[in-house]
Amino acid sequence: MSDTDYIKIFSGSFIVVQLVMDRLISVGINAILKDESESGRLAGFGSSIQGFQELYVSKDELDSAVPIVEAVKAELQ
Repeated sequence: MSDTDYIKIFSGSFIVVQLVMDRLISVGINAILKDESESGRLAGFGSSIQGFQELYVSKDELDSAVPIVEAVKAELQ
């Protein structure tokens, strides 16, 4: 995803990523979810880190998305 207008804003376990994604969706931010372990499993390959996912948002939505990610991180500490 290096040649796109999307930036990785968060990575972590499935549950935490889903929480962040739900919060982003609730304010109208469309995030893209990347799960290489699931992609590898579907292709017949294994992965050493199961359930690890990444969230990407458009550069245009970055300023709105970062505070949401930071708030979720603070709640979990």
